[in-house]
Amino acid sequence: MQQKLWIPGLRTMTRYSALAILLSLLACGCTVNPVTGKSELMLVSTADEVAIGREQYPLAIQMQGGRYQVDAQLSAYVSEVGQRLAAVSDRELPYQFVVVNDSVPNAWALPGGKIAVNRGLLAELDNEAELAALLGHEVVHAAARHGAAAMTRSMLAQSAMAITVISLRNSDYGEIAAGGSQLAAFLVMQRYGRDAEREADRYGMHYMARAGYDPRAAVSLQEKFVALAQGGRQDWISGLFSSHPPSEERVLFNIATARDLEAQGLAEGKLGAAQYRARIAELLAAGEAYEAYDQGREALRDNRSDAAFGFGQRAAGMEAREALFHGLMGDARYQEKRFREAVRHYSDAVSLDDGFFHYYLKRGLALQQMQRIADARADLEKSAELLPTPLAYAQLGRIARAEGRREAAKTYFQRASQSDTAAGREAALEYLRMDVADHPTRYITAEGRVDVRGYVLVQISNGSGVAVRDVVVRLRVTSPGRSSRIVERSLARALGARTRTTLATGLGPVPADSVIEVLVISART
Repeated sequence: MQQKLWIPGLRTMTRYSALAILLSLLACGCTVNPVTGKSELMLVSTADEVAIGREQYPLAIQMQGGRYQVDAQLSAYVSEVGQRLAAVSDRELPYQFVVVNDSVPNAWALPGGKIAVNRGLLAELDNEAELAALLGHEVVHAAARHGAAAMTRSMLAQSAMAITVISLRNSDYGEIAAGGSQLAAFLVMQRYGRDAEREADRYGMHYMARAGYDPRAAVSLQEKFVALAQGGRQDWISGLFSSHPPSEERVLFNIATARDLEAQGLAEGKLGAAQYRARIAELLAAGEAYEAYDQGREALRDNRSDAAFGFGQRAAGMEAREALFHGLMGDARYQEKRFREAVRHYSDAVSLDDGFFHYYLKRGLALQQMQRIADARADLEKSAELLPTPLAYAQLGRIARAEGRREAAKTYFQRASQSDTAAGREAALEYLRMDVADHPTRYITAEGRVDVRGYVLVQISNGSGVAVRDVVVRLRVTSPGRSSRIVERSLARALGARTRTTLATGLGPVPADSVIEVLVISART
């Protein structure tokens, strides 16, 4: 399910001003695609595109599994191949390439040239030229501004539906992280259209040829993808194929492109099979360990924590440098509520990889259960620094509330509530409960009147989404020719969410033309 795009700087405006700015953007938003040379509507500037990629790249990496740390030379090799392709691309960008530590075969590109390939996909390739085909495809997505085009379409849809307008220039990009990294998720998970995929295939093959690779490897790569898709492998369907669907049509298109390049004498580049096998030998040697890890994750999802722990132990015995395996053992013990043991395994994971949010998040939650609040707070803060998540923010809010830091707690709950998840929705309720108590007049209204017997009644309305109790109102009753009388009255019963009731004050009888002023001074939830 595609997530709703959250972009910083979004402002709700009047119909007139939104449409006026939108028309202005449409008038000046046509640019020339640096790869295809075609004129296109683009509402995201190059500077904004680069800034978005720079800010979202670390978040997207965290969301996809963190960096692959075990074999630094493999990561450097992938980056080296990627930079060769970037050097011959049609657009100069601050290109970066990273290997993500996830078994799901996937690759993606963010605006501004930020590109990633999963560990699981590298294990499926046969030669360096296929790697170049894969990375060249993603380089084109960045160079041809396909991510920015997707953002433009989303912005136009929002403008049409909600009369809103976006201005990325001079905006606070920190809001993206606070918003649950929704933009990063949108950009990574989006499915490119047929034209964008064909452009990425075609021009990616041109980049391969320019960089000295045999572009026919793009044909063999696409044929491999089609065979895997027909085989129904779930990891591929949930990974690369969800955003880059293969097809026989794309195979034929790549064959035609390869023939054109051959006719131009541009298909004599290298395949680099032996070199590629040597570079990924260490990854392939650890394949059984990662397979055990994946089985452990599946067992954990099925609440078979003991089996999950066993898979983690087995994986760690085969590859002692991989933090994921210790994290799996920590997750298994956490599921069993054996928090002290969980903390130990998470600490082992952190010692091997101190840059992945999950270990800090789960260790913080375990430490909180052990009442080691200061240590829990530190871990949760580190987790949120690496990747803002509603769960980390919600737990930080609860810690702050318990410590009497109400404003800090409300800030954390607000940040968590920006995510439409169970944790986010619960945080929204917790914020509301606190804010109702702090500012009851924002949610509860009261109006006084005199009944037929001359007694003062107060109608109290709860406009919030939570039940309230112990509502206290202050009344000032001013009758003609008499001094004002000020009293306080309490509502003895709870008042449900978005309901109203009438409070009999016992004041009276008073003249019918008396002036009655009512102020809600306190309430609890």
